[in-house]
Amino acid sequence: MTLKKVLRICLNILFWGFTIGIAALAVLVFIYGNDLPDYKKLATYAPPVATRLYASDGSLLIEYAEERRVFIDFNDLPPQLVNAFVAAEDQNFWTHPGIDVQGIARAVVNNTLNMLGFNTRFSGASTITQQVAKNFFLTPERTISRKIKEAILAMRLERTFSKQHIMTLYLNQIFLGARAYGVGSAALMYFNKPVSELTLAECAFLASLPKAPNNRDMAIERRNYVLRRMVEEGYITQSAADAAAAEPLNINSGFTAQMEEDFQYFAEEVRRQLLNTLGRETLYNEGLYIKTTIVPELQHAASAALNKELDAYNAKLGPDEPKLQGAIIAMNPHTGRIVAMSGGRSFADSAFNRATQAMRQIGSTIKPFVYLAALERDISPEALILDAPIVGLRADNSLWKPENYDRKFMGDIPLRLAVETSRNIPAVRMVQQLGVENAIEVAQRFGVYPDDLADVNLSLALGSGETTLQRLVTGYSAFVNGGRAIQPKMVDYIEDRYGHAIGGNVTELIEWHEDLLPPERVAESQPLSDAQSLYQMVSILQGAVERGTGKQARVYGHTIAGKTGTTNDVKDVWFVGFSKNLIAGVYLGFDTPKPLGPGSGSHMAARVFADFMRVALANETNQPFAIPDGLTFVRVNRRTGAAASDDPNGMIITEAFKPGQHPNPAPQRAARQSGPAVGGVF
Repeated sequence: MTLKKVLRICLNILFWGFTIGIAALAVLVFIYGNDLPDYKKLATYAPPVATRLYASDGSLLIEYAEERRVFIDFNDLPPQLVNAFVAAEDQNFWTHPGIDVQGIARAVVNNTLNMLGFNTRFSGASTITQQVAKNFFLTPERTISRKIKEAILAMRLERTFSKQHIMTLYLNQIFLGARAYGVGSAALMYFNKPVSELTLAECAFLASLPKAPNNRDMAIERRNYVLRRMVEEGYITQSAADAAAAEPLNINSGFTAQMEEDFQYFAEEVRRQLLNTLGRETLYNEGLYIKTTIVPELQHAASAALNKELDAYNAKLGPDEPKLQGAIIAMNPHTGRIVAMSGGRSFADSAFNRATQAMRQIGSTIKPFVYLAALERDISPEALILDAPIVGLRADNSLWKPENYDRKFMGDIPLRLAVETSRNIPAVRMVQQLGVENAIEVAQRFGVYPDDLADVNLSLALGSGETTLQRLVTGYSAFVNGGRAIQPKMVDYIEDRYGHAIGGNVTELIEWHEDLLPPERVAESQPLSDAQSLYQMVSILQGAVERGTGKQARVYGHTIAGKTGTTNDVKDVWFVGFSKNLIAGVYLGFDTPKPLGPGSGSHMAARVFADFMRVALANETNQPFAIPDGLTFVRVNRRTGAAASDDPNGMIITEAFKPGQHPNPAPQRAARQSGPAVGGVF
């Protein structure tokens, strides 16, 4: 056979082979190309992006996400990061039409040689564009039909979008291990830095992850392979590669995927509330910027103070005994902004938030509300109440004999002294005098108890009712803020991924015009109580800290008011206190109620409060409580309520009297006041 005939035959084979190939390709496109997804929607790519929770100082607390992702535009991607992925994944990315014929041929040769026993690396032939097609539209199944669809979609993507857009899709969508999707999230997860600060070695490491995202054992070897590929492609010099290969791979240095323990109770409370208001899809996938009210240094101080007391108590328990738990919450009493919250000793051990979820009896912390009912009825803070044995009947007609914590009686004592020393029997007499409904109503008005109590009885007025620490602290806030009802607030504002405000108390900005009138002032709600009665109670609570049951809550150089609380058998202990601009409450108790034992009491909660407030007020100047107009201040004997000039013996204090009120008669003429100030026996 002549050479001419051989050439003719070869040309015919090539022609018919090419023709058959084109025909086969046309058939495949016809079969698989008609029902492919709408790839054009990627023109407006908006991937699921992690929601990020920030403290009041702008520091990151935690991310909420089903897929952790931080979207990075192509112009913000470091060139060496892009080059690392091209070298590792698709060396002909910038020139091929979506599929890489050279890459396919190279993969066939390499894989064939490997199967024959030669030392060659198995390699794939999928381009970056094909990976985009697969990640966005197709399943990961390894079938011929899926590969054909992938190739068709890849070529269509190349005809529709620029290489830069395809690279942007790829680097923001790809899974890189540790729940990180995209290079922006991976940079934070692995190195705690934005992509703009990545070193060459770190870029190479990220580019090595697509092949085995969760295999850390081969991290150094895979990183160095990417560096060698970058040298081969001319992206870096050999000396640069050597320097990068010598760099330690400090994965997760200074960073953990878990938020710091101190903030977890607060962050979880925010998550639960936003899940109800925004929905799961918005919260987890819309890349929200959530600015919270938490103050990091105060949060650290609150957690440290609580844990110190809990650890000291629990150290005395056996290894199998239940551990004492507790909670602390601090807020601005004027705005309701929560600046610190801890709901237990360890979120990892128990996610139950005892500051917001635990309903517990509040003991004597109810007394300020009961006695405020008396002050509102113009009963003097120095009105005498009998502290002597009484016996009453329970609802089942059984006898009930209340006792003071010290099992002693003081006779006639002023209302102020009864609160400062937390005497139980005078409180019972006051509730009897006022009427149970009137005594309970104040606690309901201030939000401590709900409005729809099913059973209004004497025990509720003495602290047997259950509520949360957050509700109790919010109720106490009205004592110091002028009687205003406030709502606890954990979020200042929320922005979507484009910077538009979607929640929080954000004031809308409007363009100014000369004829623009100022907006009408929104009328404030009516105070929960009158200013004079509120101040009298604040003054009494200040006395409780300075010389009563709350002495452990004193903070040197600062004016503090507050009240202790202990339930029957010392099963729960409380303290709620405040300065002029900060209020905090502490609760301690077992999750399954049981007595705390000898030597325990509300002084433990007061200590936690003091430890926290010393840090919180360390750089603050002292601010006394505001005094309303119309009060008269008179020096009186603390034990009798008589004017100091008439009874100069004993402790002399300053009392605030409303118009028409006055000190008690001198001791030799002292008698219990008539009318509403008189306690009774029942």
